[in-house]
Amino acid sequence: MALAVAGCTTPAPEPPQEPPSPVVQGPTIAPNKVPAPVPVVPPVWPLTGVAGEPAARPSLAVKIENTAVARPQTGLDQADMVWETIVEFDVSRFVAVFHSQVPAEVGPIRSVRPMDPQILAPMHGLLAFSGGQPGILDLVAASGVQMISHDAGAPGMYRVRDRAAPHNVYGNPTIFWGQADADHQAPPGEQFTVARSADRAAAVVGGTPASTLAFRLSAASSPTWTWDAGSGTWLRSEGSTPATARSGARLSAVNVVSLTAPHPNSGFGAQGGAAVPTYELVGSGDGVVATGGKTIPVRWQRNAQEVPIRLFTADGQLADLAPGNTWVELVPAGSGSLTIG
Repeated sequence: MALAVAGCTTPAPEPPQEPPSPVVQGPTIAPNKVPAPVPVVPPVWPLTGVAGEPAARPSLAVKIENTAVARPQTGLDQADMVWETIVEFDVSRFVAVFHSQVPAEVGPIRSVRPMDPQILAPMHGLLAFSGGQPGILDLVAASGVQMISHDAGAPGMYRVRDRAAPHNVYGNPTIFWGQADADHQAPPGEQFTVARSADRAAAVVGGTPASTLAFRLSAASSPTWTWDAGSGTWLRSEGSTPATARSGARLSAVNVVSLTAPHPNSGFGAQGGAAVPTYELVGSGDGVVATGGKTIPVRWQRNAQEVPIRLFTADGQLADLAPGNTWVELVPAGSGSLTIG
């Protein structure tokens, strides 16, 4: 009986098993390893800040006379930058710098002065002139500028018949550029900082409205600039006489920069023993930037001849110019002046 009962015993049930935990698997996403796109900054011409594809050529500076018998000059209306300096006998002379435009002719071309290499050394370009004293020529050569001299027989210069010597040397910029040597092929760097648009220029943003800039650079030189809202430029006059190029175009500037700097004698002499002055353009000094019908005071600073002058506002920020051409008035410290009206 015991065996019979044992044979009929029902086996104990197995305990229930826990259900398997659900497995959650996210989608496989390949990481995006492509770098963020670099912002596209449109190229600009280095001396003007105007949008465009800069030509692969150096800057070309030309010494242009500014006496009454030299006016109206040829080509000044196409210069990217013009620097006005006071030379012997209190007359002014221009250093006109071309890069973005190629005039067919420039002139009248005159001789170099000691301040020219100080102005042009940072551009490391070409300088066309009629001649110069040996010591001044040495200063130009030491600055790294390539010299193109009429007295040395450089191609591209000639005398015109409708003006009397020495006011009749003219030249062909295309021929000048064709003489650039292997060390003077690169375009110039930016000289003054330029905003991307006119409304961002320092004078426009933080300046004071102005209508006239009346300079007294010397007893013989008193240029005036008048704001013209229609063209968005400052219009130049020699005293009260409107200044024009020989083409008839009014001489104008988007930016007028006034830099006050010492104006000592250079140690070189001119005709009759007159002293040849220069400027001290390494260091710092006061200035004014005029753009968009407004002016703003600035400090200019430069640590070496080989680097460009920098302009700063009262809060230490760079004083950006507006895109366009610039005229620089070098005001002799202690004797020159600017009256803003």
